[in-house]
Amino acid sequence: MTLDSDVVRAIAAKLIERGETVSVAESSSGGLISASLLAVPGASGYYRGGSVVYTLPSRRAFLDIPRDRVEGLKPLSEEMVAVFAEAAREKLDATWGIAELGAAGPTGSRYGHDAGTSAIGIHGPHCLTAIIETGSSDREANMWAFTDAALALFLRALEAAE
Repeated sequence: MTLDSDVVRAIAAKLIERGETVSVAESSSGGLISASLLAVPGASGYYRGGSVVYTLPSRRAFLDIPRDRVEGLKPLSEEMVAVFAEAAREKLDATWGIAELGAAGPTGSRYGHDAGTSAIGIHGPHCLTAIIETGSSDREANMWAFTDAALALFLRALEAAE
């Protein structure tokens, strides 16, 4: 699997040009979104930080989302990932927050979602969410697919905010 470096370079150029920053909270992509953003020279000018919030304890420690903010929200939903994206942005006082929650595989989530399902959220001057369903149980391929989808959605948000 490989990174779409054109998308990442376009993201980096827009962030640098506008003096904007980004923070990431990712689950089943396992740090690949952050690694992709950091692969571009000059990343220290726009990348505030990130966390892999793969478990409930890590979500609590890194995002500080009050229980009442997620109470009643369905797991792996656009509503849930929007809260996570907002928390990622706020936690490090970034212009933008990216969040990804998913089931990479080879099995589905404990909430009944199939492997290859991910919720992606962007929070900032233009907010977007999406659900990705690859139809695959290939864990590594799904992790990259979720990463690519998150970066593409982020680029769309950046372009919409211009």
